[in-house]
Amino acid sequence: MFKRILKSQYLWLSMILVFGFIVRLYRIRNPIADWHSWRQADTASVSKTFVKEGVNLLYPRYQDISSIQTGINNPQGYRFVEFPIFNAVHAILAGTFPQLSLEVWGRLVSIFSSLISACLLFLIGRRFIGKLGGILAAFFFAFLPYNIYFSRVILPEPMANTFALLAIWLFVRFIDSEKLYQLLLSGLSFALAILIKPFSIFFAVPMVYLAFDKYGVEGFLKNAKLLIRFLLFSVISLVPFLLWRGWISSYPVGVPFFTWVFNGDHIRFRPAFWRWIFGERLGRLILGIWGILPFSLGVFKSERKNLFIQFFLLGMFLYVATVATANVRHDYYQIFIIPAVSLALAKGADYLIKGKEFASWVSRAVLAFSVLMMIGMGTYYIKDFYNINHPEIIEAGKAVDLIAAKDALVVAPYNGDTAFLYQTNRWGWPAIDNSIDNIIERGADYYVSVTPGDADTQAIAKRFVMVKQTSRYVIIDLHQSKRQ
Repeated sequence: MFKRILKSQYLWLSMILVFGFIVRLYRIRNPIADWHSWRQADTASVSKTFVKEGVNLLYPRYQDISSIQTGINNPQGYRFVEFPIFNAVHAILAGTFPQLSLEVWGRLVSIFSSLISACLLFLIGRRFIGKLGGILAAFFFAFLPYNIYFSRVILPEPMANTFALLAIWLFVRFIDSEKLYQLLLSGLSFALAILIKPFSIFFAVPMVYLAFDKYGVEGFLKNAKLLIRFLLFSVISLVPFLLWRGWISSYPVGVPFFTWVFNGDHIRFRPAFWRWIFGERLGRLILGIWGILPFSLGVFKSERKNLFIQFFLLGMFLYVATVATANVRHDYYQIFIIPAVSLALAKGADYLIKGKEFASWVSRAVLAFSVLMMIGMGTYYIKDFYNINHPEIIEAGKAVDLIAAKDALVVAPYNGDTAFLYQTNRWGWPAIDNSIDNIIERGADYYVSVTPGDADTQAIAKRFVMVKQTSRYVIIDLHQSKRQ
């Protein structure tokens, strides 16, 4: 009886989920000032506005009213990027259960999304690798140090991953049973994933493979009913996103510059592209160098009749290659590739555990050492992401919150990074996007700086009264001129 319980796949999955949840609680109460805080601040700011003003999915707004993101003055603070499903869930939970802070709830939404993703990977891995493969896929997804950090950030990507994986799983169910409702539910889930993050579209590659693997080109050409079903799936998946893009095109003031993400610096397929994506990100940051062994075996040691994982990885390569500049510049863009990487690791680990070409004890020992080193090295590379490197922005933000009226507008220059502005709990400017006089005409009330010695701060301090000064920050009242 005890041995049977130990062999239960659901027991192991439950343990993975419990410990996966626990490790993601590390520094969950951190202020939004850790790694990629600028992007997290933008996301949290929309949620904060929803909490204060009510959820309005068609008009997401945030604290940045500058022209930095769009090139146009944005006095209403419109933020038209992803459809704000994440923000709505975040705001509803934070407003309903205020015992936890907005920041903690934002991280919990991502954590629970990632745990659901682990369950879905278990189901997908079990279908294409086997029972052990499903457990291993969930394990790697739950405990890759890179994914531990990036599945507890206040970003919509973890939730987009969840809906995309749900779409794949429902699609797999349809391929196996041919029940129309499963295909329609898959399309609906895929629509939500694409609305949350349009780059989710690349998760379609393994679904296309499964469809053509089963039916072939002739199957679609000869079976009109089948073709109509898949056209319906495509319509359900894409039309909501097209409607959203049509809607936001009427509000260019709130649509940030985005064409740069594809190949804005012409880095695609240059030597630096391969180095950053495959050397620094996949090889070092995600796989911790030692994970390359099981990952490679997962890619190359597969049955020819089952290339689902390979096509999943192909979809992720197409994503990285298409969104080349952003993937090279920002490591959080690789959140999307983790499910496919986890499946490849699971396939390679399954191969080594079964010891098909070597003595089982040798291959298992090699696997154990590789995985331990992968997690150890990955932790070493990722540990600094949790650090608050500039606590002065938090200190200055609290000071502004005590001094300024609730509706005051603040200039909080931080090289365009909105993390500082977010800490003030006020709307305003994360950089001087025009002359200070022009910004004052647009309603600015206070100027706060954590670099008291820079030229802009010194020039403004000569003209206006400083209401608070420390060695770490200064706060200047832009309505009190020294010339008066």
